[in-house]
Amino acid sequence: MRHLLIEVLRRPIESAQYTSLAFGRTLRESELVASMGSRGDAYDNAACESCISTLKVEWIKRHRYRSRDEARLSIFRYIETFYNPRRRHSSLGGISPDEYEKRFQKSQRKKGIDTIETTRAA
Repeated sequence: MRHLLIEVLRRPIESAQYTSLAFGRTLRESELVASMGSRGDAYDNAACESCISTLKVEWIKRHRYRSRDEARLSIFRYIETFYNPRRRHSSLGGISPDEYEKRFQKSQRKKGIDTIETTRAA
């Protein structure tokens, strides 16, 4: 039997929605796994905060932008052409997010699990 693995991202209107019993029941019924720890657990945002901090230090503070559109394009290019495909991350064992994803996809296929392949935007 082959399984289809689909990752879902949902941003709540209020953070309390993540810890509600009804939300948890809906996740279980939909066979989804919540991407959070226990109530009040600060680890949920650690990876995101680390990414944003790195983005600011390595890219944003080194550039001047004439407009929001210029800033958006510059940040998009940084993420899509360096941060994800090439920058090594200590939390991923010294490999890039793209390489980590490739290895994950390969491991899932070996287990007979269908996965959704992603493509680089830039």
